[in-house]
Amino acid sequence: MKNVLEWLEATSERLPNKTAIADEVSSLTFAELKEHAQAYGTYLADKVAPRQAVAFYLEKSPEVLAAMFGTVYAGGFYSVIDTRHPASRVQAICETLQPALVIADEEHAERAHELFDESPWELVMLEDARAQATDAQALAAVRAQAQDIDPLYAIFTSGSTGTPKGVLVSHRSVLDFVPAFDAAVGITEDDIHGNQAPFDYDASVKDVYSSIRCGSTVQIIPRSYFVKPTQLMDYLADHECTTLVWAVGAMSFVSVMNAFDYRVPTTVNKVLFSGEVMPPKLLRYWMKSLPDARYVNLYGPTETTCNCTYFVVDRPYTDDEQIPIGRPFDNERIILLDEQDHEVTEPMARGEICVAGSTLTMGYLGDAERTAAAYMLNPANPRWPETIYRTGDIGYRNEAGELMYVSRKDNQIKHLGQRIELGDIEAAALRLDGVSQACCIYDTRRGKLRLFYAGDIEKDDLVERLHELLPPYMIPNTTRRLEQMPLTSSGKIDRKGLAEFRRRRAK
Repeated sequence: MKNVLEWLEATSERLPNKTAIADEVSSLTFAELKEHAQAYGTYLADKVAPRQAVAFYLEKSPEVLAAMFGTVYAGGFYSVIDTRHPASRVQAICETLQPALVIADEEHAERAHELFDESPWELVMLEDARAQATDAQALAAVRAQAQDIDPLYAIFTSGSTGTPKGVLVSHRSVLDFVPAFDAAVGITEDDIHGNQAPFDYDASVKDVYSSIRCGSTVQIIPRSYFVKPTQLMDYLADHECTTLVWAVGAMSFVSVMNAFDYRVPTTVNKVLFSGEVMPPKLLRYWMKSLPDARYVNLYGPTETTCNCTYFVVDRPYTDDEQIPIGRPFDNERIILLDEQDHEVTEPMARGEICVAGSTLTMGYLGDAERTAAAYMLNPANPRWPETIYRTGDIGYRNEAGELMYVSRKDNQIKHLGQRIELGDIEAAALRLDGVSQACCIYDTRRGKLRLFYAGDIEKDDLVERLHELLPPYMIPNTTRRLEQMPLTSSGKIDRKGLAEFRRRRAK
């Protein structure tokens, strides 16, 4: 296979009348999804050169997915921009993308005109971007020159500097990853994905591409329901969702709000989570409410095409245990490198998690320097050129050979002469009753450890309990309780937002 459209075309032939994707107000069958995508592709083929970007400035919907596939039919690659981004970030993303055009919808037309009317990029409304008839000959000419190493999509992540990085992902990487993912977690055509992730976040790739490959259905959950627990449970139950590929933050919301006490969506049989460390106590709430579901801890940055390791959680974990991130997906390899770039092989020894395999993404769009720093030849393998991606995460293998996550490399700090993993402080806090979320940041200017948490434990009690779990030099200098942790658009705790919050209060 060379192109993900082969999955769509095969499934639309096999299951033409089955629902491929739906939201609250609309749906498309697999045959309709292909038909609409080809109509968008016919329109875009005159505007998009092969391997050129198309930017999408709108919210997800079935019709948006058809237009994204239309971009692929036209020979280009797509990138979805979060409509909540400030103008400066949207501008920075488009400067990197250099899109042939920007597609918006009527809901976001006013804001889109403000952003793009004076820009170099043509603005087209989604409602106007579909041809009346498909030009099969034009689409065949585009497909004839395509390669499996062509870019399929770009996802922008902030990285440690806050500057958007466009991770470019090829058809080949998705074609390699998705079958391995489906086999490992058990996706079939009988599944209904309760889609939480926005289309600008790579967790949605697993919903979308598993669906078009296997013939399962994607049911888009309204964003607003993730602050409305009763509506969220009703939606999952009423639409008989079976598979949740969710960020830990979204799952934590369900646990903290005791949403299952209202209604349990009993059709859910697979719960796959990623993005952050899952606190065992929160997962136990899910496992008690949905005891027959399969729970899978997924790990891996966008640069590895969604995920590179997985762990099937086969029992409830206690608060003083950590859930492993497991073993690599088929056709991927994990290498741990120490500070001297020697491979770490002994159990319990920590090293930077590095990934090898054909699911590695293409690099950072328009940024050769960053790409070279992160995607490099394996320094522990002098015998042949083996490209690895350096995740910047610290991990180790336990005695059973399972990979364990420790923290970000840039969350390893020197404080009071001691080397400290901020993740170790967070893990200790999360072990305590009354703490549902925790994030520790380091104030480098003042040399202070700042702990933020959500939960009902009193601050003084939290600090007292931490003295039982941590050495004195790891006790936070300040501790602050928040009603709710700030989250990024992908559902992760917003560390930069917490650091800025601290700076604002200091002023």
